[in-house]
Amino acid sequence: MTIASIMLAAGQGTRMRSALPKVLHKVLGKPMVLQALTAVEGLADIPPVIILGHAADEVRAAIEAEVKGAVQFAIQEPQLGTGHAVMCARELLEGKSEQVLITFADMPLLSKESIKSIVKLREDTQSVMTITTVMSEESRGFGRVIRGDDGSVLAIVEEADCTPEQLLVREKNTSAYCIDAAWLWKSLDQLKPSAKGEYYITDLVALAVAEGKRVSAYVLTDPTEGLGINDCVDLADTERALRMRVNREWMRKGVSFIDPFTTIVEGDVELGMDVTLYPNTILAGKTKIGSNSVIGPNTYLTDTVVGESSTIQYSVAESAQIGNHVSMGPFARLRKGAVLKDHVHIGNFGEVKDSVLGEGTKMGHFSYIGNADIGQNVNIGAGTITCNYDGKNKHHTEIGDNVFIGSDTMLVAPLKIGKNASTGAGAVVIKDVPEDTQVVGVPAKPLERKD
Repeated sequence: MTIASIMLAAGQGTRMRSALPKVLHKVLGKPMVLQALTAVEGLADIPPVIILGHAADEVRAAIEAEVKGAVQFAIQEPQLGTGHAVMCARELLEGKSEQVLITFADMPLLSKESIKSIVKLREDTQSVMTITTVMSEESRGFGRVIRGDDGSVLAIVEEADCTPEQLLVREKNTSAYCIDAAWLWKSLDQLKPSAKGEYYITDLVALAVAEGKRVSAYVLTDPTEGLGINDCVDLADTERALRMRVNREWMRKGVSFIDPFTTIVEGDVELGMDVTLYPNTILAGKTKIGSNSVIGPNTYLTDTVVGESSTIQYSVAESAQIGNHVSMGPFARLRKGAVLKDHVHIGNFGEVKDSVLGEGTKMGHFSYIGNADIGQNVNIGAGTITCNYDGKNKHHTEIGDNVFIGSDTMLVAPLKIGKNASTGAGAVVIKDVPEDTQVVGVPAKPLERKD
């Protein structure tokens, strides 16, 4: 049966107490609306419709930057409740599918498997509508699900309207639905406004029951999928739950987490077998770690590729490439464009930007390399600086294979140092150095040989 999908993302989220629209608050490094969209990807037969309202232009721009035309948008203005939000999708969807999925942007933990389950349950039970529920002692403001003797849903009673007995009901409505499309579009016109003048999706349950139609409920096997975000406390709870879900998946694939509760692995990260992650490590963006590498503790990598059998401790890297058998840290930093070839070593407080360090090169502590190409098996002594910026422009440094750079050398770019050359400790090199030449002093000059 053909499926359409609607995601509600119009609310202002006043309880977040934030200038940022609620649905753009990040959960595990990605706006919650984009996290929620992953659950319906590939399920709908036509592009999902996202209902926008508060800060519509800002939210739309953030979504389009990621999904690039794979969704449709409708505007809810004014914002008169969840039922009214679904009405706003009528023009785009009516008559184009046999059933409609309705999900919420502020419920980013709902899984694709659970959505498939509510679709299947609706078809198997021939229900006009299927809802998702969770068994929980916590109220979180959710409506209580009242079932009949045959297990069908008789009503959803909002918490504020519950009797004392109904408040004891453990089954709560978690606001994800699969509904017969023809019945949905017809029934929306029968919704009555609340005392606040708003129309609610949950009132569709009473309409269906009054017509003698069956409403079924799918109980989420993982209660965390029912977490919705209303404030920053909920945001933190959701972040924690999603983090642990991702970490458990990686542990089952052979990744060792010394302390998964303090380790963050974002959704687009890739990890090889036998990777070990130490506490307080954050892997963000499109980071990829090769097998047998050890990362952390206290390490942050974003959009960085790390090869096999490398070790990175107490360090930061952004948009960098790190080869195999590299050792880095503690307290090293790779900035955008840094490339470390195989068997490179960077000591503590070393920094590399927009530079390539060749295979086997070793860079001592308290050194900075910027806008440079460094050959193989180069020794970069402690305190070495490439002076690459003249106040207006960046300049390039090139160092050949097997060069020895003495401690506290200043390399004033533009500069080229030939193969097998060397500099003395404290040298200030302002002119190119030929191959097989040693320079010393300030400014550095070739060392005269005494026969």
